[in-house]
Amino acid sequence: MPAKKYRIAVIGHTGRGDYGHGLDTCWLSMPETEIVAVADPHDGGRANAQKRTRAPKAFADYREMLEAKKPDIAVIGPRHLDQHHDMFLECAKRGIHAFMEKPMCPTLTEADAMVAAGEKNRVKLALAHQTRYCPRLAMVRKLIEDGAIGKLLELRGRGKEDSRRGGGEDTWVLGSHIMNLIYHLAGEPNWCFAEALQDGRRVTKADVKPGNEGIGPLAADAIHARYGLDNGVTASFDSVRGTGTGRPWRFGLQIFGSKGVLEILTGYMTEVFYLPDPSWSPGRSGKKWLPVTSAGIDKPEPFKGDSRLAGNVEVCRDLIAAIEQDRQPECSASEGRWTVEMIAAIFESHRHNAPIEFPLKTRVNPLTLL
Repeated sequence: MPAKKYRIAVIGHTGRGDYGHGLDTCWLSMPETEIVAVADPHDGGRANAQKRTRAPKAFADYREMLEAKKPDIAVIGPRHLDQHHDMFLECAKRGIHAFMEKPMCPTLTEADAMVAAGEKNRVKLALAHQTRYCPRLAMVRKLIEDGAIGKLLELRGRGKEDSRRGGGEDTWVLGSHIMNLIYHLAGEPNWCFAEALQDGRRVTKADVKPGNEGIGPLAADAIHARYGLDNGVTASFDSVRGTGTGRPWRFGLQIFGSKGVLEILTGYMTEVFYLPDPSWSPGRSGKKWLPVTSAGIDKPEPFKGDSRLAGNVEVCRDLIAAIEQDRQPECSASEGRWTVEMIAAIFESHRHNAPIEFPLKTRVNPLTLL
């Protein structure tokens, strides 16, 4: 158990990203925490959130709440990422740690400021990339390190590719999970070469429109990106609007090695599969995909319960441990910035029609420079 009971303040914005994917209520299952207040500028949403979270106090202005209640941790719940920067900086200057919905923010300028504010004020930021905390992901890392798929050669990721968000929006909202997994499993990218298409042609300034969910300037119904990593390993991400399969979907990451393949989807207890086939073609080789659990290949999964709730609780408990051990959370502000940088690199490479190196020199949204 933690050294003390942690006081939690919840920030939401009904109609502008709400409270994310259960970021507000997961604390109710954690006896080591107590929700002391909730803030939401929407009157009805605020009343519902207060009832839902059992918060003793509710505020219309989150800054007033932070100043009055002085919590240990603030929940930055809205899915609309254009609010994250300001909310976190208000927390950081008061010495308040934060648990935040992903993606972190829409530009590298904001990401840089958030990382700097966390370092200056010695506060931690944990991002709700639940897959990063999945027990099966630890097994994926172990299998790669133990040589189960041989020499690592490439990683291939795809978004949901639905008819509404496929392309640029899919890359930001759901591709952020894939970028985070690539970074976690294969390390920092060295370069990116990508293109953004609209109706089969290269995106131009005329195609740029305000994106949904606070993404900012956005374009493209198709994204094709390739990243160069260390030791000759490459990674790719693609999203083409309207080509998604639904369930079972392609949304996830495949990891190819000289002896086989691992596939991981997304979520706290997501599906993971292993193919012991150097040809990567079970139809020709006769090999079968085997399920991977936190216990190993083709073994029963010991975890039982609500995976989304458990994922949020795992992130929150890791954040508390990071505070007490004075370390970074598993999915920190620095990792969040890398996710933003990998996405921004797609549009920067498209703008130059050439490979671009990391770190990016352009820290604003590249689409604003077309």
